[in-house]
Amino acid sequence: MPFIPHTEEDVSAMLGAIGAANIEALFDEIPSALKAGALEHIPAGESEMAVARLMQERASQDGFWSNFIGAGVYEHHIPAAIWQIVTRGEFYSAYTPYQAEASQGTLQLIYEYQTMMTRLTGLDVSNASLYDGASALAEAVLMAVRSHKTSRRVLVPKTVHPIYRRAALTAVKNQAIELVELDYDPVTGRTVLPADPGSFAGLVIPQPNFFGVLEDVHALTDWTHAHGALAITLVNPTTLAVLEAPGKWGATGADIAVGEGQPLGAPMASGGPYFGFMCCRQAFVRQMPGRIVGRTVDLDGKPGFALTLQAREQHIRRSKATSNICTNQGLVVTAATQYMALLGPQGLARVASTSHAGTVALAERLTAIPGVSRAFASPFFHEVVLTLKDNAKDVLRALRAQGILGGLDISGWYPELGQAILVCVTETKTAADLDRYVQQMERILSKRREAPPCAYKN
Repeated sequence: MPFIPHTEEDVSAMLGAIGAANIEALFDEIPSALKAGALEHIPAGESEMAVARLMQERASQDGFWSNFIGAGVYEHHIPAAIWQIVTRGEFYSAYTPYQAEASQGTLQLIYEYQTMMTRLTGLDVSNASLYDGASALAEAVLMAVRSHKTSRRVLVPKTVHPIYRRAALTAVKNQAIELVELDYDPVTGRTVLPADPGSFAGLVIPQPNFFGVLEDVHALTDWTHAHGALAITLVNPTTLAVLEAPGKWGATGADIAVGEGQPLGAPMASGGPYFGFMCCRQAFVRQMPGRIVGRTVDLDGKPGFALTLQAREQHIRRSKATSNICTNQGLVVTAATQYMALLGPQGLARVASTSHAGTVALAERLTAIPGVSRAFASPFFHEVVLTLKDNAKDVLRALRAQGILGGLDISGWYPELGQAILVCVTETKTAADLDRYVQQMERILSKRREAPPCAYKN
C-alpha cells in the first residue's frame, strides 16, 4: 500500500497557507444534497498491519489455479522489472502528452513503442494504442469502409473470437455497415472463402484463429486484394516473434493489423485494463484512428518528439472524426514497451516457441486418452480445440476441483463441434504442470466411464 507522509500538522499548515479551515472546505462548491453523508457500514480504520493481514486473507480466497485457459487473454511471465519501472511517478501519473515541451519522456516512449510494433507486424505505421483488442477490430472495420468508399460490407470469419465479433457488430451496426460471417471447414478449422462474395470493403484474417488453427494467410490476403478490398489482420503479438509478419503476407502484404496487447507485459488482472494495437500501410495512415507520435528536430537541430497527424476535428467535429471511441491506454503501453525492450527479439521468440511446444506436447498426451480427440487436423499455435465424449462443463468442473483450469468450454459458441474445449499452454507451465493435468484428466474421464448410469423415475 502507498505510504502517506503527511502528518496532521503538515495538513494543518497546508490548509492555513491556502486559507481553508479544513479539508471539507475544499469541496464546499458541492451542494449538500448531493453529498453521500456518513458511510455507516464502513468499519473504523485499522492499523497498517491489520489492513495488510485482511487483504492477504481476502486475496487467498481466490486460491491458486494451474491455468490452461487462453482465448484472447494469456498468462505469460512478466519480469518484476517491468512494473517496477512502469509505476515510477514519471510514468504512473503521466497524462496524454498534448504539451510536447513538458512530455518528451512519454512521447519518446510511445515513439519507441510504435517502432517496435511496426517491426513486429511488418507494416509502416503504428498508432499509440486503442482501448482493447475487440474495439481495435471494430476500428479496423470502420477504417476499411472509409478507405474503400464504395462498399459497406466487411467479411468476418466465424473463426474470429466470438466476443470480438459481437463488439465489432455493436460498433458498426448503426452505421449501415454489414458484417458478413464466413464459415469454416469442419475438418481443417480454416476459413472457407465464398465463391461469389460480391462487393466488400475488407476481410478479417485471424492468425492464429480463435481455434488456434493457422490460416492460409497468403492465399486469403491475395484473394482479398484481387477483389479490391483491404486485408485486415487480427493477430496475437507474441506469435509474431516466430510467425511471418502481416506486412509480408501474400504478394503485397496485409493492409491493417490489429490485436490485443495484453500478452506483452500486462497481467490478466480479472479482465484489464489492456490495450488494443493497430498498424497499417502508409497509404492508409490518414484513416487511422488515435494518436501517432513523430520524431523531429527543433530550431537548434536537437531531436524531439510530438503528436502528429491528429486533426482538431478529433475533438470538435465528431461526425467527421476518424474515431470517437479510441483512447490512449498509456500505462499499459508503457508496460508493453518495457516488456519488448527487456525481452528483445530472441526473448519474445523463446516465449512463443516454448508456449507452442507446450501446447503440442499437452495435445498429444491428452488425445492419447480414450474419449479425447483434436477437433481439427490443421497445424495450430498456442492453443488447440479438443473434443470430448463426455460433458465438457462437467469435466472442467471436476478439473477445477483439483485446482486446474483445464480450458474454455466453447460448446455454446460452436454447438456443431459437440463437447469442445479450447486449451492453451504458455511458457509458465512446467513439465510437472502438464503431467498433473494429464493425470487428472485421465482419472476423471476413467471414473466417469465406470460410473453406473443414473436411474430416473417418472
